[in-house]
Amino acid sequence: MPLSEHEQKLLEQLEKQLHEDDPKFANSMGSDPGRTWSTRHIVIGVLCTLAGIALLLVGVTVQNIFVGVLGFIVMGGGVYFATMRNAAGGKQRSAPGAGKSGKPRSSFMSSLEERWDERRRDES
Repeated sequence: MPLSEHEQKLLEQLEKQLHEDDPKFANSMGSDPGRTWSTRHIVIGVLCTLAGIALLLVGVTVQNIFVGVLGFIVMGGGVYFATMRNAAGGKQRSAPGAGKSGKPRSSFMSSLEERWDERRRDES
């Protein structure tokens, strides 16, 4: 379920505050808002990895080193492709407000939102 526009803004503000308060910890956690996991990359990578394993097994079975090495390369490329992150991240998402805005928010998000609003009021 995608986050609403307000929840996305809150999350971005929390991430920004974390980077300001403790940049070393934030960097070690690897929170890069512009990079996300791509389902397409994972599926294609897993399929390539399986094809590489099959080629590797065929190479071992027919005792042909070139087919085995090719299978290993395809397998490694599949793993690399599956673990790549999409640099376009949030830019490919649907337009704001297009999600299910009629659903009630979870109590966790509601409490976070209330605390954030109270904090903003106290600062002003």
